Amino acid sequence: MTVEVEIENHSGWRVDEPAAAAVLRSALAAEGVDSGEVGLEFVDERRIAELNREHRGKPSATDVLSFPIDGRSLLPDGVPRQLGDLVVCPAVASAEGTPIATLLVHGVLHLVGYDHENDGGAMLARQNELLAEVAPVVADPA
Repeated sequence: MTVEVEIENHSGWRVDEPAAAAVLRSALAAEGVDSGEVGLEFVDERRIAELNREHRGKPSATDVLSFPIDGRSLLPDGVPRQLGDLVVCPAVASAEGTPIATLLVHGVLHLVGYDHENDGGAMLARQNELLAEVAPVVADPA
């Protein structure tokens, strides 16, 4: 079993796509998810601001957005798990000084059901644990 990661890069930054996929798979495996599909898109500030406004009502660029689908829900036999999609903006991450690996782990935790706004710090504590286990991803301006 494996987690299939589909990556698109529309950010204008160079992204180490195999490393990004490895971080996603490692974080998911640590959360007990060893199969499924996840989409990962790297975008520019304009696009992430559009998505943030459309889906969260916030008209500004952000570093990562998560769009969970199946999470850890029980699925009928033979139905592939659709974990959801992550959208990352390397430019915002760079401006904030946030490593891409941090955003990937953060996004994965949202895909599997964590919610740092309502969990008393459990998600961010888990994020820090997972970050100690995954390699950093480097994204540079193209």
